[in-house]
Amino acid sequence: MNLLIMGAPGSGKGTFSSRLKDNYKLAHISTGDIFRKNIKENTALGQEAKSYMDKGLLVPDDLVNRLVLDTLQNLPDGAAGYLLDGYPRTLEQAKAFDEATKGTANEVETVLYMDVPHEVLNKRILGRRTCPKCGEIYNIYFKPTKEENICDSCGNELSYRADDNEESLKTRLHEYDSMTQPVIDFYAAQDKVTTIDADNDFETIWDQIQKALAK
Repeated sequence: MNLLIMGAPGSGKGTFSSRLKDNYKLAHISTGDIFRKNIKENTALGQEAKSYMDKGLLVPDDLVNRLVLDTLQNLPDGAAGYLLDGYPRTLEQAKAFDEATKGTANEVETVLYMDVPHEVLNKRILGRRTCPKCGEIYNIYFKPTKEENICDSCGNELSYRADDNEESLKTRLHEYDSMTQPVIDFYAAQDKVTTIDADNDFETIWDQIQKALAK
């Protein structure tokens, strides 16, 4: 089973990637992890990626493609397939990956698109609060504390990420939509996309995913 999972920041992609990996015995592959691993191991591809990252530049599509394809050649023993998270990010990456894997054991079978309205994403992200002391996570809209901005578990004052603000989120979502929609359209033309209504509770979303993968 070879899956792509796609979704905007705040769509729950990370949470369900973890469940999918464990339930279906998949190798969870994210480009961030690939970059870190190759840089740490000082591979030729890692050195090449680092040369761009050190200058604050985006790693070119061609290099990202090579890193992902190299990783797929070395999946862990016992993996029943892969779950790609955060790749392909652009239409160019999708086309190159499709061309390299079509007709092979690494061809994409299903794309799960975690669909959440922007107004819900705004509340999920902008309402997120974390306790720096015990790690408890809250949301002022969906999981508020009993006392405003005070952790229910340990009484510590809550904090939030500096980049969780309306302006930066608007930019992040716009960039995501403009880059990702062509990728979704590309795979939809191959009848590989299943849209998951991710504006639901955990079990309802998980039930949708399981039914989609059972087809």
